[in-house]
Amino acid sequence: MTTIDSSNDVLLRELTPVVGNLVERHLATTKEWFPHELVPWSRGRDFEPGEQWDAEAWPLPEAVSAALVVNLLTEDNLPYYFRTIERVFGPEGPWGEWVRRWTAEEGRHSIAIRDYLTVTRAVDPIALERDRMHQVGTGIVPEPPSPADGLVYVALQELATRISHRATGKLLDDPAGYQVMARVAADENLHFLFYRDLVTAGIEIDPSTMVIAMERQVRDFEMPGTGIPNFGDRAMAIAKAGIYDMQIHHDQILLPVVLRDWNVAEITGLNPQAEEARTTMLKRIERIGKAGRRMAERWAESARRHEPVSAAG
Repeated sequence: MTTIDSSNDVLLRELTPVVGNLVERHLATTKEWFPHELVPWSRGRDFEPGEQWDAEAWPLPEAVSAALVVNLLTEDNLPYYFRTIERVFGPEGPWGEWVRRWTAEEGRHSIAIRDYLTVTRAVDPIALERDRMHQVGTGIVPEPPSPADGLVYVALQELATRISHRATGKLLDDPAGYQVMARVAADENLHFLFYRDLVTAGIEIDPSTMVIAMERQVRDFEMPGTGIPNFGDRAMAIAKAGIYDMQIHHDQILLPVVLRDWNVAEITGLNPQAEEARTTMLKRIERIGKAGRRMAERWAESARRHEPVSAAG
């Protein structure tokens, strides 16, 4: 993590009252809920020591199983997200209040999803626990280099997570599972709105710093699950199933948030470096859209022909 310089100090200080207002809005909007009320406990039974998981008891499609595991393991890495966010934004005042509240809500997500998966035996619990130990043991998470980068990244990431959770729930073909994933997705949407509006306020305060950060995050964006074992194969299955892929990233995140909500093409008062970053970013977003459409077309054609398609082809 790089040292926060004076310009970042100014940005954080001037955003502090905005954070306070957004925390109040969040607390007034969010709804209290309880994981134990969503989990279908009556479908469960004891696990005997050494009992082998039966994949045929509930034969989920590979992509749905992969998405469930990736979604949960992403939530499991919460200690490192908290460490990073608190380090970037600080533990005091409204910033600290938000980070702690966000952490408590995210922790509830992993409780609900894990309990659901354990009770229903939807995935292998031993493999899941080994993956969790690996994921949390390595502690790999994105490390934004500045507060501006952090705000932009988490805004994009929270929306991406919301999309992934909800899409996974829709493919589960299980009302209880859908309710769990939809409830988690609703929380993630409120988190996205918090960060989206904080970035909007940041643009008013320091447009050049925010646009430069946007360009970096659009260029280097990665979902926070990159440290998960076999993440590449799992991400490929998730993309091919239409749960989350490059076209979704372009059409449901970059277009509505970067180009419309933040209206990056119309931001004024930029310095030369930010102007260059904006030009570069707009071209990159266009290329991402074209590449996403090509890949979606190839996967659709592959599905019709029942042929495998590689990501690099």
